[in-house]
Amino acid sequence: MENPNQPVIVAGVSGSLRPGSYTSLAVKLALRGAELFGVQTRYLDLREYDLPLFDDETQPPGLAQWRSDIEEADGLILGTPEYHGSFSGVLKNALDYLSFDEAEGKMIGLVGVSGGSMGAFDAMNGLRSVGRALHAWVVPQQAAVPEVWRVFDENRGIRDTEIERRLLEVGRQVARFAHLHKCGDIHGFLSDWEKAPVNPGGDAVSR
Repeated sequence: MENPNQPVIVAGVSGSLRPGSYTSLAVKLALRGAELFGVQTRYLDLREYDLPLFDDETQPPGLAQWRSDIEEADGLILGTPEYHGSFSGVLKNALDYLSFDEAEGKMIGLVGVSGGSMGAFDAMNGLRSVGRALHAWVVPQQAAVPEVWRVFDENRGIRDTEIERRLLEVGRQVARFAHLHKCGDIHGFLSDWEKAPVNPGGDAVSR
C-alpha cells in the first residue's frame, strides 16, 4: 500500500470449493459493490492454488502465487459457509499459509452463508479474530445470508434485494477504507473508522 498512484485492488476469496457455490455467488456480489465504488477487483479461486493441508515445512507449487495475489490486494472479501458453528476448513487452511508479510494492513470484509435460519455469525466472528491476528483491519460491516437456498434463484440470481444491498455495501466499505488507507489520508481514515458502527453486522439478517 505504499504507492498511492497504483490502482486500489480488492480481491474476493470463497471458502467453498464447489463450482458455482452460493458462497462464491455472495462473494462476487460483494466484489460488485467494490467495483461500483471504482476500484479493481479480482476473484481468487482456491481450487487454482491446490493448497494441501498446511505444513510449515513444505512449499506447494501454488503457494507463491497465492501469497503474491493476496499481497497485491489492498482489500479482501472473505466468504464462508458455516460448518458446525465455524468457518470452512478450506478457508482456514488457505489463511494459515499467510503471514504479516501478505496480510498486514489489508482491509477485510466478511460474508457468511448458511442453509439454516440462524445465520453465520459464529463463522464470521471466527474470521474476524483471524483477521486481527494477521494485523489486518476487519471492517465493521458484514453480510450474513440465511437460508441461502431461498435467497438465490435457479439461475443463480438473487431474489432478496435487502441481502443484495448488504453484500454490495460490504464490498463498498472495503473499497472505501482501502482507498483511504492507500492514498495516505490517515486522518480521514481514522476519523471514518471511529464513526463506523460499534456492532459489526448488527443490522444483518441471519444467514
